[in-house]
Amino acid sequence: MSTEPLDPQTAYYFNTETSQVEQGYKSDWTSRMGPYRTREEAENALSIAARRNKEWERAEREWNDEDNED
Repeated sequence: MSTEPLDPQTAYYFNTETSQVEQGYKSDWTSRMGPYRTREEAENALSIAARRNKEWERAEREWNDEDNED
């Protein structure tokens, strides 16, 4: 994965209203997920978000379990 900053004007976004991939700022920020480096990443925006949510929920449960061990 590249660590180079993304140019928002050429990056890819997933439009949650149309379920279409867009390049650059085509739609309002309230309908955009991203930015993504590739069209393929943007096409998978919903599954990427779902995976990240599960990872964050697991990490939060582990964090809370550690807090309860006192």
